[in-house]
Amino acid sequence: MQSLQFIELNPQDFKRELVKSIKEVLLSIEEQKKPKKSIDYLSRKEVASLLKISETSVYRWTKNGRLKSYGLGNRIYYKRHEIDECIIDLTPGYHD
Repeated sequence: MQSLQFIELNPQDFKRELVKSIKEVLLSIEEQKKPKKSIDYLSRKEVASLLKISETSVYRWTKNGRLKSYGLGNRIYYKRHEIDECIIDLTPGYHD
């Protein structure tokens, strides 16, 4: 625990420091309460439709490590943002 020393601190400065500390604590609490961004999960069929490929290709790409899958029970899901990240830019020199 931090200790504070009130040496040569006038009432206005004390009040300012107290208000500043309270605001920092409240902002920290507010940040912790913000809802986290939800993750969109897609089924194998939805991924196939999105990428315009067959479900067999989705299975093969997953097996080869191109796509990362997640399981719940006997169901397989993919994170939408990870599917989007798998698509690469083929424009030469675009990112240089």
